[in-house]
Amino acid sequence: MSVAHTPGCACGIDVHAHVIPHDLPRYVGNRLPPDWPAMAPAHACHRHVVIQGSVYRTVSERAWSASRRIEDMDPMGLAVQAISPMPELLSYWMEPQAASQLLRYMNEQIANMAALSGGRLVGMGAVPLQDLDLALAELDHVADKLGFKAIEVGSNINGKAIGSPEFAPFFAACAGKGVAVFVHALKPAGADRLVGPDKLLPALAYPTDVGLAAASVLTSNLIGRHPDLKMAFSHGGGTLAALLPRLEQARQVFPALRDAMPESPSAQARKLFYDTLVFDAPTLRHLIDRFGASQLMIGTDYPFAFHDARPVDSIAAAVADADVRAQLVTHNAARFLGL
Repeated sequence: MSVAHTPGCACGIDVHAHVIPHDLPRYVGNRLPPDWPAMAPAHACHRHVVIQGSVYRTVSERAWSASRRIEDMDPMGLAVQAISPMPELLSYWMEPQAASQLLRYMNEQIANMAALSGGRLVGMGAVPLQDLDLALAELDHVADKLGFKAIEVGSNINGKAIGSPEFAPFFAACAGKGVAVFVHALKPAGADRLVGPDKLLPALAYPTDVGLAAASVLTSNLIGRHPDLKMAFSHGGGTLAALLPRLEQARQVFPALRDAMPESPSAQARKLFYDTLVFDAPTLRHLIDRFGASQLMIGTDYPFAFHDARPVDSIAAAVADADVRAQLVTHNAARFLGL
């Protein structure tokens, strides 16, 4: 893939973009789970996502139309977009067999969109991590049958950190298959501490939960045990960059932390990947300094309202060096996704 080194190029690779199908499947079983999601008509070219009888979100055709999505990619400076489920559809809180049924449908829909895109869209699957056996089976399906090179997981699984030992076999399997893992905020901790409208959740609570998720990967030595595992964190890694100095100092003070982390937190953090979705040039430069220019890649959160509509320009505003820009715009994501 050739890369233009100038702002405004259409050469970017976006690792953070979501899909909601036009329709969701009927439940196959005797009793419909109360949390089974559905789609309902809204105004022109829009649909309501209905969860437990209430409208969770209203989305446009950009959420399910490959052609409409591709129309938007050139103005955004994007050559390729990795597409993953809207995080609320990860469904970790559902009965495992029901979630497995829903996520199989989601993965097939994502594969269909990618097949229609002429190479512009690549699939990022999802698995029911509330049941390890079902998760491993769906990992086999998305990797071996659908050919996906990456999956999306939540920042926590029903309140359990992704670094928890019970999930280690799953991440070991991802490493063994060469499937990259993209971690997205989901049902974050601290939501009850927010004061103001509900729209504060993605602004304030999502980065906190992503930071804690990334920290759990460091403190559990997950990457140390599985050096081939590629993991990326949404929203610039959330609060992790601010937490690292404290974690470094704690490791020096407390022997138990030093034993748990044979390699320093900062060194481990430079082996993880992060998206650039921070909405601020000085913050992005700080992340490059903290994590390394080789570890940052475009994330937009398309097609939702709270997204970066000009990600290549955002990187150009923060980074003067053309070679570093090329890393962030294209090369790092291509390496992460195995393109």
